[in-house]
Amino acid sequence: MIELGVNIDHVATLRQARRGVVPDVIAAAKICELAGVHQITVHLRADRRHIQDADVYALKETLLVHMNLEMAAVPEVIRVAHDIKPYIVCLVPENREEVTTEGGLDVAGQVGKLTEVVQSMHEKGIKVSMFIDPEPGQIEAAAVIGADAVEFHTGAYANAAGDDADGELQRLWDCAEQLEKMNLYCHAGHGLTVRNLLPVARIPNLREVNIGHDIIARALFIGLDNAVKEIMGVLKEADNVS
Repeated sequence: MIELGVNIDHVATLRQARRGVVPDVIAAAKICELAGVHQITVHLRADRRHIQDADVYALKETLLVHMNLEMAAVPEVIRVAHDIKPYIVCLVPENREEVTTEGGLDVAGQVGKLTEVVQSMHEKGIKVSMFIDPEPGQIEAAAVIGADAVEFHTGAYANAAGDDADGELQRLWDCAEQLEKMNLYCHAGHGLTVRNLLPVARIPNLREVNIGHDIIARALFIGLDNAVKEIMGVLKEADNVS
């Protein structure tokens, strides 16, 4: 079955609204573990708007599943990654004014810099994923810099409807096929929900999805355990169809 990473950033968003200690991101991670997720995803942003340094250190010490650390390729966060050594980092673009990540990373435009970052992570035993739009040129660049995986930004698909959504889905399928030929693992995330996930989950070589906002939003009404299990159910359905 496709592996599920649950992004718990927005548990920290709620906590930071009061600069307090609740809700507890460690408790949220443990509920997700017990529900059967394969990894916990957190984005340590440069502005520290939600996840804090202390969170990633505590998660590293307590998680029984993999940690996926989303991060911009900036020195202060690179140092944290080198220190805690998560299972994998996902390099993402970051704009301090954005509400959420607005698009994929321009790997092709910064091959030299990103090659150095990837090499430094590999020296620490950390795998590296690139968060990119589903574009052939960006996939080629990800292979050139030595990435282990690519995570497709699925926002365009999630925000489209009708024929446009079908077109975005086909673009994801086509680029996933390109990844397979280049021996890069295929991941997906951003804007995926219990309602729109199934078509993406049917992409044959998709290995992993990372979902946060929809799960945390659903958890307000049905509980975190149930919200995670809903998504797991969709992934199982896709596996049964394939």
